Amino acid sequence: MQRLRPLNDFIFKKLFGETENIDNLKSFLNAVLNKDKTQELVELEIINEKELTTDNIQDKKGIIDVLAKTSDGTNINIEVQLTNQDNMDKRTLFYWSRIYSRSIVKGEDYSNLNKVITINILDFNYIELEKYHTTFTLRENDNTEYKLTDILELHFIEMPKFKKIENKNLEEDKLQRWMMFLRNDISQEELEVLINMDKDIKKAEEKLEYLSSDPVTQELYFERERALHEKANLINTGIKQGIKQEKIEMARKLLQNNFSVQMIVELTELTEEEINEIKLDAPIITNFIKLEVERPMQNVPAAIFQINIE
Repeated sequence: MQRLRPLNDFIFKKLFGETENIDNLKSFLNAVLNKDKTQELVELEIINEKELTTDNIQDKKGIIDVLAKTSDGTNINIEVQLTNQDNMDKRTLFYWSRIYSRSIVKGEDYSNLNKVITINILDFNYIELEKYHTTFTLRENDNTEYKLTDILELHFIEMPKFKKIENKNLEEDKLQRWMMFLRNDISQEELEVLINMDKDIKKAEEKLEYLSSDPVTQELYFERERALHEKANLINTGIKQGIKQEKIEMARKLLQNNFSVQMIVELTELTEEEINEIKLDAPIITNFIKLEVERPMQNVPAAIFQINIE
């Protein structure tokens, strides 16, 4: 039996975003928020619990996240991201603001706004710090001990950085144990050690085993994997196209400044053939600019003007 990938957002929601598995969520959140025994989350309500349909699963733009509320009104949102879209900082602030603003209705006092914690589990490196778990709050620049308010708390947990930790402290670090559980490449031997070490992990693994053996879940899982793969391909294609276009624009400017083709090849990594194609287009634009200077624009037919610009 294939162990389904826990960081597939559909599976993650099945493990942590359903009321019947709320103990998994409590344990995971207490580990992320570093709650000791006296501060542990005891009462927790899952807000966005709904049955996931095939349409939800196949939606490449859809977000399958976990949203919960604590007994004091704090909202906690967990999102898994497998592909770097180079916008996680802005993205998480946007979703934080939406949840925050929805905690009161129009006309209600601002003092009733509730704290919002967002937790981003990333399967790529994003934060330019070595630690795999980073937390951001609102603090004064010079006097960092002074916190303006605790209403905002952003967590980034980066799986690749966790994997690189050589001397893991699984016995004493609950979050590290959960991160090991979430790894797709965990060995059976490592999994058995983990299960024997932590009863919460054992319970979560039993649920994952059930999901992995359920035909309906398997079908939805592979549909979601396909959608996530297509999304990643679209993002990567867009990035590559953007990079290629930047190189072409750079080559055009270098040609205008009389750089040699060989030098442009070295600077842009475009092929000589691609540079020559750009070079063929360049005289048309250059000649047209000269023509505009020498002869008033009104004397040039509009159709020619549009063709040359394109």
